[in-house]
Amino acid sequence: MTGWWVERAAGAEGTNSAGRGPVRRIMGRKITEMAESEIIFSVREAPEGGYEARALGHSIFTQAESMEELKAMLRDAVSCHFNDGEKPRVIRLHLT
Repeated sequence: MTGWWVERAAGAEGTNSAGRGPVRRIMGRKITEMAESEIIFSVREAPEGGYEARALGHSIFTQAESMEELKAMLRDAVSCHFNDGEKPRVIRLHLT
């Protein structure tokens, strides 16, 4: 199963810095640095059931029994990891 799920944080407004930041490669794709606007998680089905998610470029990992529970856990993990002014406005999941 592959795909993307994107959630915009409450109150997220404005545009990202596409084209203005340093260029990086994530999962083989050339992207523009968007640390302030989005965070990407690699999500896979766990061998024992449920899902595991790991942030790309950050030390964030969580797991859950269902996709809906995983999304809630990710919102909480992102909120705990970043200060209010640094929290990404978009959470993107890449399902592998």
